[in-house]
Order: sequence, then C-alpha cells, then structure tokens
Amino acid sequence: MRRFATAAVQGAPVRFILVGIIGFVVDAAVLHVLVTGTGARPMAGRVGSFVCASFVTWRLNRRYTFAGRSIGSGSISEWLRYLWASGVGAVVNYSVFAALVLTLPIVAGTPTLGVAAGSLVGMIVNFTLYKVLVFHSRG
Repeated sequence: MRRFATAAVQGAPVRFILVGIIGFVVDAAVLHVLVTGTGARPMAGRVGSFVCASFVTWRLNRRYTFAGRSIGSGSISEWLRYLWASGVGAVVNYSVFAALVLTLPIVAGTPTLGVAAGSLVGMIVNFTLYKVLVFHSRG
C-alpha cells in the first residue's frame, strides 16, 4: 500500500498541471459568459469565474491529484480551505506579475512574461498549500 501511495504522489504534479489547464478553461469560459451574456463588468465577473473554476479544480484535484489524501467526502471545511489556498495562490500570482511589470521594462513591454512567471510561482504555492493544508494524510 505504501508503494502505491508513493507512486500516486510522484504523478501528482503532472495531474495538478492538467487540472489547472481545465480550471483555466472553466475560468475563461465563465468569465466570457458573464461579461458577454449578462453584461457583468470584467472585474466583478472574475470573482464568479474564479469561484466556479476553483470548485471544478477542487473536485478534480481531490479525485485525481490527491486521491486517497482527502479528509471526509466533499466536506464544506475542505472546500473552504481549498478556496482560501486558491486565494493565497492568486494573490501571489498577481503580486509576482505586478512586481515584474513595474520593475522590468522587458516584462512591461511583454506582459505575458509576467503572467508566466506569476502563474509558475502561484502554481507552486497552490500545490504546496493544497498538499499540506487541504489534502493532507490522516496519519
């Protein structure tokens, strides 16, 4: 059993990235629908799209990335911890992006570089927080 758990954790980063891609698609799609379909402003719509994407990634991460490490079955406290951790990752992501855009002319001219750097750092923060605070082992 221990060998299976170790193998599952080793593949977790790849599954985490794939789940993140799905989360991005959900986030972008919901934001598009909210802005174009309901007339919501982008900043307000982003709150709704973030919550939707976080819910989808929580369900996928608990099923595939951190399978067997989840405490309870769909508990509200786990969802709230996941949402909190996602928010921390989002703040880190945006902070890295903003710092690079404001301090490096090359990033200011090509903001996609800042998005990439922020996403990478945010992804590392999220994976760590999810592993330690959300989907931790029982023993």
